Amino acid sequence: MPPLPDLERAVMDVLWSADHPLTARDVQQALSDRALATTTVLTVLGRLERKGLVSRAKAGRAYQYRPRSSREEHIAELMRDVLDAAPDRAAALASFLGTVPPDDRKTLRDLLR
Repeated sequence: MPPLPDLERAVMDVLWSADHPLTARDVQQALSDRALATTTVLTVLGRLERKGLVSRAKAGRAYQYRPRSSREEHIAELMRDVLDAAPDRAAALASFLGTVPPDDRKTLRDLLR
């Protein structure tokens, strides 16, 4: 799965930050600094649904949207996809680890234990 375009990522950030499903108007209001039309937000939500990133459920006359996975699960999937594309996984991992800050290396060591 390729990284999300800017607007799709912004919509996902809003959905990931919410503690309940949101309507397109809720998302539009959360992104009010972008001055998006409701139809634009609906188009983006439709694309995200087709990509399997959000689900929707009817709530009155509108739909409510929620992410299908957490932000962390999505990032992990992106990392797996990139690693799967590497012809030499060991070299890719070694190169990645060479760029990881010491605090993150400690976290990785702790998680691997």
